[in-house]
Amino acid sequence: MIDKQDPAAVQGFLEDTSNLKHGWTPGVFLPENEEEVAALLREAHAAGRSYTIAGNGTGTTGGRIPFGDHVIAMHRLDRVGEVVPVGDDTATIRAQAGAELHEVQARAAAAGWFYPPDPTERSCFIGSTVANNSSGSRSYRYGATRRHVRSIRVALPQGDIVELVRGRHVADADGRFTLELPLAGKLSFERPDYVMPSTSKHNAGYFSAPGMDLVDLFIGSEGTLGVILDAELKLIPAPERVFACLSWFMDEEGLFGFVDRARAGASGVAPRAIELFDSRALEFLRQAYPSIPQGTAGAVYIEEETTEPAEEGCLEAWMSLMEACGSPSGLSWAAVDADGMARLREFRHKLPVLVNEWLSRQSESKVSTDMAVPDAEARQLYELYRDACLAEGFTFIIFGHIGNAHLHLNILPRDRAEFDRAKALYRKLVSQVLSMGGTLSAEHGIGKLKSEYLVQMYGERGIREMVRVKKALDPYLVLNIGNLIPKSFYESET
Repeated sequence: MIDKQDPAAVQGFLEDTSNLKHGWTPGVFLPENEEEVAALLREAHAAGRSYTIAGNGTGTTGGRIPFGDHVIAMHRLDRVGEVVPVGDDTATIRAQAGAELHEVQARAAAAGWFYPPDPTERSCFIGSTVANNSSGSRSYRYGATRRHVRSIRVALPQGDIVELVRGRHVADADGRFTLELPLAGKLSFERPDYVMPSTSKHNAGYFSAPGMDLVDLFIGSEGTLGVILDAELKLIPAPERVFACLSWFMDEEGLFGFVDRARAGASGVAPRAIELFDSRALEFLRQAYPSIPQGTAGAVYIEEETTEPAEEGCLEAWMSLMEACGSPSGLSWAAVDADGMARLREFRHKLPVLVNEWLSRQSESKVSTDMAVPDAEARQLYELYRDACLAEGFTFIIFGHIGNAHLHLNILPRDRAEFDRAKALYRKLVSQVLSMGGTLSAEHGIGKLKSEYLVQMYGERGIREMVRVKKALDPYLVLNIGNLIPKSFYESET
């Protein structure tokens, strides 16, 4: 095991993409096998240590940044196994926690299979994607990571290593789980008692549902209940062809009409991704893509899987739908091969680069949202963001996963006064989205940055339900304290 204590050596573990500052740690451990992870946890209480679990630094909520904890970094547990077919339409692949997503996707593709989850940062660790239930544009069709996990190996906070296979540990009629463990002994606890939001994407707090599987409690728990060591992931046959298209709209009526009809499968379309860019996002992108049509109210990016015989009909169906909704099909940017798909994906991923370049010339960080609402409220969410920011006179962009009623608002303050007003507006938007039946986070999770807002979503009683479950598995509070659950809720019970 590697143990880093030199300040220069640990500096990289005090950062992620959240811009959260002032983290510090006495040292960083880089275990090289599962047993070394378990050994660190077994000695934690006696040694007076607590740990923050570090992925590859791609998170946006400060979850891997320690504030006095030691760090367990998963970088050296990076093995990716072979693809194992288990039927005509399913295969599996095992990957350790520190394996990068793109390596898993490439290994699957080389064998003719497909791993659907697609977070933007493809260098993220598989363990982190499980711990955070990561998703992306293809989640419109395939759902988040949870749907693609068959089993996980977890190091529990007292040092036990358990294999959780889907279907093996299911909550009983009272919502209770029971585990017999060599070190922790008998653990018996009920699932969290609260109602989940009725959104198609949700990644805020512990999962809970009648008859749920214990695997699903750990997925999305942000490393607070155990350390994900490896995961058995489900693969599906790779699509024969993928069609992608970027359509331009001159007014919002046409844009949202197109989104509604695409989601309803009008003209026989069957999208796997539906993404929106508002007019202000397009203005940023026009710096790099001057051929973006002028006067556009927004754009919609779609993807659909198809086959060679069906490809022409697929294209015709989408072109017909665009024309019906006022988007000139002749202006659209379409891709039917790998090179074209790469160019359109580059377009999608260019936006945050340009935003960060703009922010580098300002004195403040952006204020951004990751909220989602029930699918029927997608347009209302867009209008809520747009109207609120226009009223404040902010520079802002709106983009993201409109198919799941999940839009990212980025407010781009020019000075400290605007930043303070943007933070005040964010708090109001949280309240309004929650009143619409929405969720605080649809994909990025809570981490340390948003834990205070989680109280708004679940109330104090709901947070105490999470604390109850946390303490059943981590009675000495050694794992990821400060992530997801506000630290004050632990302190109030001591």
